[in-house]
Amino acid sequence: MSEQVPFPASVSAPDATADNEPVNPQKNRKGLSRVWHATGYSMAGLRAGWHETAFRQEAIASIVLVPAAFWLGRSWVETVLLAGTVILILIVELLNTGIETAIDRIGPEWHDLSKRAKDMGSAAVLLSLLLCAGTWALALFQRFSA
Repeated sequence: MSEQVPFPASVSAPDATADNEPVNPQKNRKGLSRVWHATGYSMAGLRAGWHETAFRQEAIASIVLVPAAFWLGRSWVETVLLAGTVILILIVELLNTGIETAIDRIGPEWHDLSKRAKDMGSAAVLLSLLLCAGTWALALFQRFSA
């Protein structure tokens, strides 16, 4: 979890402290320093995602499916579509987890808008799973029916 820095009462801009230093030092980083730190944040996000059962299951499946895409795909386009739909599931699952985490941070009580946001995130995961399953089914059918 990231440490929260409270805003000083004397500061008018939400992105600066009283000493004119940004609350988020990432905003002032440039070049490779910014890329290096952003990569660290991304890796932390993947580690956090790994603690989610659904993401972990999909990541383990991707370890099998992405290499299988290179075997099944007959062209680079087919290979990219097969592997891309698998990676898309992981991306959407991480976004869904981010939505759920943000909603849960607001509070544990039930609210219709919170439910809607979580349901839409879940629907996005379902659609990405259906897209992946359909793409793989068609590729398998084409490969073994000919």
